[in-house]
Amino acid sequence: MAVSDIFRKLFGSKSDRDMKQVKPILQQVLAKYGEIDALSNDELRARTQALRKKIQERTDPFEQRIAQIRLELDKDIPVNEKEKLATESDKLVKDEDTEIENVLNEILPEAFAIMKSTARRFAGNPEIVVEASDSDRRLSVNHDFVHIEERDGRSVAVWQNHWLAGGNEITWDMVHYDVQLIGGIVLHQGKIAEMATGEGKTLVATLPVFLNALAGKGVHMVTVNDYLSKRDSEWMGPIYMFHGLSVDCIDKHEPNSAARKKAYDCDITFGTNNEFGFDYLRDNMATREEDLVQRKHHFAIVDEVDSVLIDDARTPLIISGPVAKKQDDEQYMEFRPYVEKLYTAQRALVNQVLNEAKKKMAEGDEEEGGKLLLRAYKGLPKYQPLIKYLSEPGVKVVMQKSENYYIQDNEREMPVVTDPLYFVINEMMHSINLTDKGQELLAQSVGNDEFFVLPDVGTKIAEIEHSDLSLAEKQEKKDALMEDFSLKSERVHTVNQLLKAYAMFEKDVDYVVMEENGVKKVKIVDESTGRIMEGRRWSDGLHQAVEAKENVKVEAATQTFATITLQNYFRMYHKLAGMTGTAETEAGEFWSIYKLDVMVIPTNKPILRDDQDDIIYKTKKAKLVDNIV
Repeated sequence: MAVSDIFRKLFGSKSDRDMKQVKPILQQVLAKYGEIDALSNDELRARTQALRKKIQERTDPFEQRIAQIRLELDKDIPVNEKEKLATESDKLVKDEDTEIENVLNEILPEAFAIMKSTARRFAGNPEIVVEASDSDRRLSVNHDFVHIEERDGRSVAVWQNHWLAGGNEITWDMVHYDVQLIGGIVLHQGKIAEMATGEGKTLVATLPVFLNALAGKGVHMVTVNDYLSKRDSEWMGPIYMFHGLSVDCIDKHEPNSAARKKAYDCDITFGTNNEFGFDYLRDNMATREEDLVQRKHHFAIVDEVDSVLIDDARTPLIISGPVAKKQDDEQYMEFRPYVEKLYTAQRALVNQVLNEAKKKMAEGDEEEGGKLLLRAYKGLPKYQPLIKYLSEPGVKVVMQKSENYYIQDNEREMPVVTDPLYFVINEMMHSINLTDKGQELLAQSVGNDEFFVLPDVGTKIAEIEHSDLSLAEKQEKKDALMEDFSLKSERVHTVNQLLKAYAMFEKDVDYVVMEENGVKKVKIVDESTGRIMEGRRWSDGLHQAVEAKENVKVEAATQTFATITLQNYFRMYHKLAGMTGTAETEAGEFWSIYKLDVMVIPTNKPILRDDQDDIIYKTKKAKLVDNIV
């Protein structure tokens, strides 16, 4: 028996220990449910208002003092006093958050029971009749799932159990299972709930969302695309609205609009991860307080959390804008023929080197064959015939053995491999360097040996300083030198980016060319998902280089105004939780980056499917024989 199996037998698995901690809370919810479900519809809603009042009573002292400090900070007082007050305000905010968590943990069983009872009532009754509140009257103006009637001399709100969500008519038919209650507890605790597909993660989220929204600090429900954010806000919204909570979706409103600001001010706000991030960037660029749309980042639940917080976590969200049109933009089309000639020469050379390598390998000369393979790889690592040959058994090992030899002693011997090439590609560093041979070919193409050669600025300035020229003449010489350096460095940069476009970026793999309103455009393909990334452009002139390569209109250069990664954005939340079907395999990353624990939630019914371990065969023949047996 393995050591891990012995420990599991003695102490139980992590999942068992997690369940042991959660089950007492589950029993409290179920015990409270019997009492709550016996209440009338009006009494049920009154319980929600009582919980909101309880939270408000506990947080009012903090809110009042924070409001006083804000008034003091607006006065003309010494800087040290302002600093002291600001520090006190920050501490009060943290203390208030702690107090909110304490009171939410106290009321959790009742809040979860209220939400389950609400789901049960909507599932079992075509109409739910309650005494009309101001909130009901406001909702009845714009929503058809609630209307106001006069019955028995009193004004009542009649809530329907069917409404439009994501363009489809739905009838509410869901009531929380015990495992979904467990999932809700886990999310409220700021953890990741791993639940199998089909176990109702969307319904699970209603529990912690409802509970945390009672504090009035704002709950963000984050999804991966705008269809899901709009659909879920419409699907789950009425259940929250029944209890007087406000719900909206930021993806329904234009950025920087009053409607989007109002959506953030709601108790519950749905939206996509990117839009939450971009709104944060826009707020950082705002010059007036009234232009800000977001408020404090209090609590967020991220759907498909592994995709958002791991796969796309380091992808930067960038807000950029155009810069003044420069002559440099036209250089991409101007230098394209020279770079194309250079790339074509390299491609022909790599093809010749690869054929020689194959010949040497066939003769059994692995030393020379490995060197030639490495040369071809350094020349064009994405050359398809090379990739195909390297996939043959043992070939890549020979190349790697040769590479290990040439990279030792700080790559002292590497020029033996790379000097015959026109340019050298470092795929890991994502860089390209022209060799002397490449420089000569470019110079011949242009007809000017110095056209792409950067002047030695340090030496030239020293010569000017030691010359007999007057101060004015020296300054004039220096200015001319710097202007020449700037011009040539821009040429070198342009050529470098064009080389990358030709040698390192493949059409229909890294990007596609699509027609939009009669104009062809280069669009980036997400390497993780394979989706087209609308509105995204490579920076530093690379996108323009690809446009020149594909002979489409080269758009104006842009500059970055604001940027943030999703990882850094979501780490700003006071409390963060997530749900997905696959998180356990990345539990280590979730903990090290976000301090998020992963808990695997059991299925409502036992799984019938038999998930067996992967079997890896050495050869296809062995696999076929095993399958036949």
